[in-house]
Amino acid sequence: MWSIAPPCERGRAMAWGMYRRPVCVARGDGIGPEVMDVALALIERLRAPLDLTFVDMGKASYDAGHPTGIDPAAHAQIESTGVLLKGPMETPTGKGYKSINVTARKRWSAYANKRVFRSLPNVETPFSRAHKRVDIVMVRENIEDTYGAIEHMLTHDVALCRRFITRPGSLQVHRYAFELARQTGRKRLTCGHKANIMKLTDGLFLETFREVARDYPDIEATELIVDDMAMKLVTRPESFDMVVLPNLQGDILSDLCAGLVGGLGFAPSANIGDHVSIFEAVHGSAPDIAGKGLANPCALVMSTAMMLRHVGLGVHGDALDAALARALETGARTADFGDPKNPALSTRDFGARIAAEIAGSPAPDAEPRRGESGRVHEVRMISTPKPTRQDLVGADYFVESELPPAALAEALLAHVPAGYRLTMISNRGTQVWPSGSSFTDCVDQYRVRVEAEAAAELNELLAIAGRMNPSARICSIETLLRIDGKAAFSLAQGQG
Repeated sequence: MWSIAPPCERGRAMAWGMYRRPVCVARGDGIGPEVMDVALALIERLRAPLDLTFVDMGKASYDAGHPTGIDPAAHAQIESTGVLLKGPMETPTGKGYKSINVTARKRWSAYANKRVFRSLPNVETPFSRAHKRVDIVMVRENIEDTYGAIEHMLTHDVALCRRFITRPGSLQVHRYAFELARQTGRKRLTCGHKANIMKLTDGLFLETFREVARDYPDIEATELIVDDMAMKLVTRPESFDMVVLPNLQGDILSDLCAGLVGGLGFAPSANIGDHVSIFEAVHGSAPDIAGKGLANPCALVMSTAMMLRHVGLGVHGDALDAALARALETGARTADFGDPKNPALSTRDFGARIAAEIAGSPAPDAEPRRGESGRVHEVRMISTPKPTRQDLVGADYFVESELPPAALAEALLAHVPAGYRLTMISNRGTQVWPSGSSFTDCVDQYRVRVEAEAAAELNELLAIAGRMNPSARICSIETLLRIDGKAAFSLAQGQG
């Protein structure tokens, strides 16, 4: 890299006598090492009191036989340190490999994904041309939703993905979002959701948002259906201050917001957990341009600034963001953005321009926050108070059959004992029995609902499945509950 400081100055920085916050660094794959070199050189230029440990993650770890993409020694080191600065990484295709990015977030319960989208100098977008400034913080739930990736083929024609939204997980991310809004001076937090359709899952996410909002009267809490939010983000982005979303919707809309400010090359990201937090650029490893000096390091530089603030080095983080802004104001650019009249800089030279804008070494505003190095953690159960009453009232049987709905009902009614009723059959979520339309196209997998006339018994519900199985193969069973007198299951489309 470029010259940062003469050895004597680096030695003096090492001898400050200040506690140096341990941080793990994973260089990444593809363009990862190039953009990480820029970030590390800027950390050194800032003389930030960090103790960096390099760990093995990504493609080399997969190739070494570690199916998670994380070397066991790296795993232990990251858990000990509690902070990971990470370059973009490649997940091998095929062979059942899971995304290393999702694995890391979920394994270490980094439950809140924070992304900051701000208009930057000389990064031209339709909004900058219209003199509209974008300044949005998005918090995405990071653990649950369809990212559990719990999928099954129920029949050869029907795939099922289970979507989990939990009360403790939703409370956790909402509490973080409101605290972040208060700490950073944000005045309005908007919850995006699809509770008009997914009344139990998104309904729970929205319900817990309202619950947490009562503790933050200083923050304006608003709600918006996610498709309406998507439209308003691209027509009036300046109307948003801070947003919180479930995992999948947050993933999609955060990339949409990246497009508002120039692309993923300008989208920093932090994955915040109680024990481990991960700071990364969310763009890919771009192997096609690796080693060519074409990579844009802005996203990882801004993620590094977020990491510095997280460990208590707010002055250093602010100085880094300010230096990047000044470099952009001078017209510094890489080949993927900026005024073509200004020469495109290599990744390394662009980093040098940022470094040149760092005036001296910022004095830290406080001693960096100490980690929990060496502490042994036990698996933690997160839960909320149990309901007063929880009643088992029936079951949904997911069955494979090529019979038409009326014939299927006739075949199954004989297996429903006294005290229980076959109340509904649906196909792809739409009721097809006892009423429906002959124009509803059906696949070979049905949901058959059996409800008890009084209290249901689990053993009897399982026995009903056994009796049904010869007539229609049982694919899956979900029990039906009433919690504190309220149905804790959804109706089918068209069900009265």
